[in-house]
Amino acid sequence: MNWIDEYNKKIVTAEEALKHIKSNDRVIFAHACGEPGYLVDKLVEVKENFRDVEIVHMVPMGPAEYCNEENKKYFTHNALFAGGATKEAIKNGRADFTPVFFHEVPKMIRTTMPINVALVQVSKPDEHGYVSLGVSVDYTKAAVEVANITIAQVNKYMPRTHGESFVHISEIDYFVEHDEPIHTLKSPKIGEIEKEIGRYCASLINDGDTLQLGIGAIPDAVLSFLTDKKDLGIHSEMFSDGVVNLVEKGVINNSKKTTNKDKMVVTFLMGSEKLYEYVNDNPSIKMMPVDYVNNPVEIMKEDNIVCINSCIQIDLMGQVCSESIGATQISGVGGQVDFIRGAAMAKNGRSIIAMPSTVKSKISKIVTKLDDYSVVTTSRNDIDYVVTEYGVASLKGKTLRERSKALIKIAHPDFREELIKYHNEKFADNFKG
Repeated sequence: MNWIDEYNKKIVTAEEALKHIKSNDRVIFAHACGEPGYLVDKLVEVKENFRDVEIVHMVPMGPAEYCNEENKKYFTHNALFAGGATKEAIKNGRADFTPVFFHEVPKMIRTTMPINVALVQVSKPDEHGYVSLGVSVDYTKAAVEVANITIAQVNKYMPRTHGESFVHISEIDYFVEHDEPIHTLKSPKIGEIEKEIGRYCASLINDGDTLQLGIGAIPDAVLSFLTDKKDLGIHSEMFSDGVVNLVEKGVINNSKKTTNKDKMVVTFLMGSEKLYEYVNDNPSIKMMPVDYVNNPVEIMKEDNIVCINSCIQIDLMGQVCSESIGATQISGVGGQVDFIRGAAMAKNGRSIIAMPSTVKSKISKIVTKLDDYSVVTTSRNDIDYVVTEYGVASLKGKTLRERSKALIKIAHPDFREELIKYHNEKFADNFKG
């Protein structure tokens, strides 16, 4: 049987495909913008066919109706990263949360978290019978490989990305053809605070460095201050439109990278239609599984790597909380620790925690101690640079006394008096700030 005949034989309706999910099955969704929205919507529509189906994924992009109160007897959700549509269910106990480093998710689903069914989204097959996982390779590739059954939504809007994104149609059990635009993200608003943070972060980046950036106003602000740099590279769990702008300006060309020279290495993508058009069939984009991209052992091989992440709070010892407000889980560790540890082991590697000094000028993000029950995401042993709109604090190799002083200097002025008082009591000091 040639691949075309095999493919046509596997094409079914969503309702037919979802009949292969049984009560008490564990179902994993492709990550973030790779989420097969049509299949997920249909799954909720036919919920009466199930009881206690466990749904596993990281960042949700759809409405996550399976988390709603009225659906709790049909579905349970096991979150590997809390998102806007799922964090309330986690808080209220309708969903569970599993802490895990991003690079360890593929290993976990191969060992301690076996998968019954994978729901993924792919491009249309090419002339050789391969589909592309497009914007989500990360743990999605492993899910296809290990699930007992894989159901793929075939979508003409899914870009065909290069690297280890390709899957032969023989590896997928059922195809549901349904075209719909891929989830996009609006460009964040960059204010004066983000601009100052971006300017300070850019001062720590040199010509020839390789970057890891997240998503949001601060990473985009950093990128806006890099137009005078040369020969930058990308090795990042994800990137968005700001990176494309610098590629088009010739600032990012990946020519000085130690590994994967001339390639932007990434594990998933989130952005606008422009981004998806740019990565489509672009051989300079190397999409790889997250157990490669985010593996600290691989990251350390990249000389001059600079990773930039954010946080919710940091205490005066340098302990960083990036995923909870008190006991309330609002995100996850993601790749923050993966890259911070990889950068620490790399030649001339640097890591930056970048954040506004306050929450809406009302709450200081630099605190004497983390909120009760808050999670320590990045330990004080791992912390390197911290940046706010008031400057840069270099903490690596510094004493607790030195760290405290450095962080107070970049705290918002309205909160420095309280921080100084605590510092002076703790260290029997006479620090004036």
